[in-house]
Amino acid sequence: MTSTGCTALPSSGPSRQDVVGNATVTNNLDESKSRFQYALLDINSRMLPYFDYSRHDSLYDGFGMGNSKPSTDLGPGDVIQITIFEAQAGGLFIPAGATTTQGNYVTLPKQTIDGKGEVIVPYAGPVKVTNRSVASAQTEIAQKLASRAIEPQVVITTVSSASQNLSILGDVNQPAQMAVSTGDRVLDVISKAGGLAAPSVESYVTMERGGKKATALFKTIVSNPKENIFVHPNDTVYVERERRTYLAFGATGASGQYNFEEADLTLGEALAKAGGLLDGRADPSQVFLYRDVARKTLVDAGIDVSRFRGETIPTVMKANLRDPSMLFAVQKFKMRDGDIIYVTNSDSVEITKFMNLVNGVSDTHSNVTSDILTTRNAVRSLAR
Repeated sequence: MTSTGCTALPSSGPSRQDVVGNATVTNNLDESKSRFQYALLDINSRMLPYFDYSRHDSLYDGFGMGNSKPSTDLGPGDVIQITIFEAQAGGLFIPAGATTTQGNYVTLPKQTIDGKGEVIVPYAGPVKVTNRSVASAQTEIAQKLASRAIEPQVVITTVSSASQNLSILGDVNQPAQMAVSTGDRVLDVISKAGGLAAPSVESYVTMERGGKKATALFKTIVSNPKENIFVHPNDTVYVERERRTYLAFGATGASGQYNFEEADLTLGEALAKAGGLLDGRADPSQVFLYRDVARKTLVDAGIDVSRFRGETIPTVMKANLRDPSMLFAVQKFKMRDGDIIYVTNSDSVEITKFMNLVNGVSDTHSNVTSDILTTRNAVRSLAR
């Protein structure tokens, strides 16, 4: 004889009664008072506009296209070399009889522009060269030497330009500080940094310039040339992977956690990734999506939220897939990171489970009492 005490209903672990009955300490909370409050909405054509969560961030809106040519101004940290020409030998820098010096010029040692933006030129003293063009600095040095040198001309050559660099960081293969070249755009510097180190559909590009930031999805920059803006010296480009996931439970083909793997994943696509609805179990009219929704969104949609506190409200949205038109809606309803999909069993499945329970009860006198108790507990569990 076999008792049904442990086999009345399928189980993958201890029952609720086992867990509660064997606890050493409980907080004795009133479950009816400790449950989360939530709003329940139907997904329909009227609601769709309020839940369009496509990312519309834009580098172009933040900074415009910008200039294709980096600034030619000198800056602190730049290394420069100054060459001074004189019209003939016998002047300040070219000694008399220096016939072997072609062009009558002298090249001064390399100098790094200091924190004040200055360099030292013999017989001219400190010269401020930052925040001005190279041509302007050359002219000033020549004017300071004009009373001592013979018709001096000055050429400043930039050896290395720290002030013309930008930084690219984050999820790229070779984060670096690199010089900005004429015509460089966002995709150019990402390429120079070895490309993306994360999937493109999950990568966002943030540009920081002068205390201002703007962000765009990498795929948007690739598909929309306007978003591939020119970079400037001292910009910071940060590539960040935003791994977005959702959970699927209940009567789906394969419950579990899933990555979006799409820039704008819809509810219909999310259900398909989770194996769709099980024909033998699912109730197509009871597909639920759990999400924390901004209070303002619900207010704009005409939902009374006066009974809720806080700026986000737990919300359950229901899709009735028995309605043929709902298939259009779920293909437009955008998923968000952290969403939970739950598909309920149909009523007939619950009845079948109960009948299997009843049929499994032994008709032997020795197990009648045990079977009655098991059946009663199982029915109570179903009722809950």
